[in-house]
Amino acid sequence: MKIEPIDNTRASEAVRAVYDGLEKRTGRVSTFVKMLAHKPDVLRTFLEFYPQIVGPGKLSPKLKELAYLRTSIYNGCAY
Repeated sequence: MKIEPIDNTRASEAVRAVYDGLEKRTGRVSTFVKMLAHKPDVLRTFLEFYPQIVGPGKLSPKLKELAYLRTSIYNGCAY
């Protein structure tokens, strides 16, 4: 079974509002976000949580990115 990302034309009104906000801030909506859109509550929670991970902290941005990449590779994630 293949799960397709939710594009803007198929997104609910609430998800379209999230997409619009992301496009204004970052210029795009990633495929990862479009996959999370299958579960709007999970999408909203992730978007609240993610800045806490990538924001300022004790680890350097480079080390955070390496940890993120390593975890993705370990899990066979294409993102």
